Amino acid sequence: MKATAKLLPLATALVLALPAAAQDLARGEQLYELCAQCHGANGAGNSAYLAPAIGGLPQWFVEAQVHKFQSGARGTHFDDIGGMRMRPMSMWLASDEDVASVSAFVAAMPKVTPESTLHGGDAARGQAKYAPCIACHGVDGQGNQALNAPPLVGQSDWYQLTSLKNFKAGVRGTNPKDTTGALMRPMSMTLADEQAMKDVIAYIQSLGAQDQE
Repeated sequence: MKATAKLLPLATALVLALPAAAQDLARGEQLYELCAQCHGANGAGNSAYLAPAIGGLPQWFVEAQVHKFQSGARGTHFDDIGGMRMRPMSMWLASDEDVASVSAFVAAMPKVTPESTLHGGDAARGQAKYAPCIACHGVDGQGNQALNAPPLVGQSDWYQLTSLKNFKAGVRGTNPKDTTGALMRPMSMTLADEQAMKDVIAYIQSLGAQDQE
């Protein structure tokens, strides 16, 4: 009887939390209407708007990036055109609760693999170049929250190329507020040129193809 009595408050708390969680997703869906204008209703992204695929990304990662845009850790460099477009959109989220709600909704969306837009990458050469990435992003490219490393598979290839170029050029990863981005910049420096970047991206894309088999 005593054990049952101890479990009752916990059960009650869990039951009460369910409507709140549902309400957060409902709020997130409302907030996402603005995001959909660039990222698409299904979160598949749109290169014309410099908007990458985001559907199904982990909530922790989406939240972290939105907060970076809000704080100015991202989206303030003059050469980061996509980031500068995103920063004012992030400011529209008035509270941490709104950020959490829209991030939860994005994470709950089914993943949609965006169409490949890059050509000339060699996955076989890219496999060797991917070796330094394994420590954070994993052998399978699924990422690691403990290391603040997002999943790479299923991401827009054009966005990955842009990101690598930006990290290497110092457009990203040099802002003192962007401590996690600073970890990525030296990794981008291991890729000698655009061809090397395309090769490693081709290999990452092949990992995603394996997941679909």
